[in-house]
Amino acid sequence: MATFYKVNIQEVKHETANAVSVLLEIPQHLKNSFNFVAGQYITLQKVINGEEIRRAYSICSAPKSGEIRVAIKAVENGVFSTYATSKLKAGDEIEVSEPEGRFLLNPQANKNYIGFAAGSGITPILSMVKSVLEEENTSNFTLVYGNKSIADTIFFDELNALKETYSERLNLHFIYSRENVKNGLRGRIDENVTKYFVKNMYKETSFDAAFLCGPEQMIEEVSKTLAANKISKENIHFELFTTSIDKEAAAEVKEGVTEVKVLLDDEETTFSMQQTDDLLAASLRNNLDAPYSCQGGVCSSCMCKVTEGKAVMVKNSILTDSEIEEGLVLACQAYPTTPKITIDFDDV
Repeated sequence: MATFYKVNIQEVKHETANAVSVLLEIPQHLKNSFNFVAGQYITLQKVINGEEIRRAYSICSAPKSGEIRVAIKAVENGVFSTYATSKLKAGDEIEVSEPEGRFLLNPQANKNYIGFAAGSGITPILSMVKSVLEEENTSNFTLVYGNKSIADTIFFDELNALKETYSERLNLHFIYSRENVKNGLRGRIDENVTKYFVKNMYKETSFDAAFLCGPEQMIEEVSKTLAANKISKENIHFELFTTSIDKEAAAEVKEGVTEVKVLLDDEETTFSMQQTDDLLAASLRNNLDAPYSCQGGVCSSCMCKVTEGKAVMVKNSILTDSEIEEGLVLACQAYPTTPKITIDFDDV
């Protein structure tokens, strides 16, 4: 299970009017525990207005930098993000868990990588860009980054500084939906924009892997277009802001009661729950310290295995078909459909 460590905030830097980057002061004795791979996230925990709030945020610093820095953008009605962007300051104490996640780039020599990011989706992609440029001097990165305007572009100056330093190996392209900018495209990252880059501007380049982070529609259009243009599906990696509801799975959720047996930290706990409730929420209400971060089905923190009975997931952008066949589910999106169910948080 996730262990949370109390650390201090070293710096809060305003990147845009509604986004900050937060640098954590990791004590020397915890440095090894916070080694990470580009693309991973950490979970931050803070008591806000008397309630303990957890949220997952991608690391934007380079793995070899020795820093743990995340970017947080204020979202409407977002309790944690609003607090972080308006009240969090250097010297404040916060709790943090070790890096985790499946959206990973381990840079290799002589590779051409391409990334598509929208808005705060730049956070894990920036770490990937830095990782490739700093660790593999024979590899290149092409980045297409979409925003409303320059003012809304997180890490605009830092990206341009990287372009200046690594001009031969970083191809940087900004696209804006609400502003006309010299040397910047107008519009959104979609099928046509993707085709423009892979079939025209870089038609002579063979990309070894693609990394995408942004809203679901962008991910779907870009993934489909890349797969149709000589990038194999297994080399197209993505992370979503949010994921839509699987209406077919949601239709399986019915009124009823399920007896749940939970294996967590080598202890068994049994309780009853409504089938219209998800397994994570029910576990937390029964005072179990079940792991979780985003609670939106876009991270893997709450993953568990169903060893008896059945549950359906109404959202999933993380688990593969083979993992689902093994019985793995995301507890925050899983609803029991049998009178009895056993879930195991330890064997994952």
